[in-house]
Amino acid sequence: MKIIASVLSIFRPVRFLIVAFTCTLVLFSNAFPALAIDSYQSDSTEATTQLLDIQAKTDEAGKAPPIGLRKTQKETNEGLNEVQGAADIDKQKRPENSQSSTSVEENIKNALGKVTGKN
Repeated sequence: MKIIASVLSIFRPVRFLIVAFTCTLVLFSNAFPALAIDSYQSDSTEATTQLLDIQAKTDEAGKAPPIGLRKTQKETNEGLNEVQGAADIDKQKRPENSQSSTSVEENIKNALGKVTGKN
């Protein structure tokens, strides 16, 4: 029992340093959370017209009564959905433009193959 007490008394200064370092780290992480504030900040007038059009359609859809099945199908067939239409359709991933991508299963098989050396 005396051995354990003597070993713990040796670590007393180290324990103080660990607590002091942790307190300092917490202080600075709370005092300076956004050091990237000096980086590029977008101008409030840089919004794209597509997003504004989508927002306008969303507002109209929210104020109007529920639309019927025919109108929903018509507007959905024009793009991704009845509100967004075809806005940014080229930037979104879907089966038609994702033929060269690998599935999660393939990624796992490749990672396991590398780990086990069978790849």
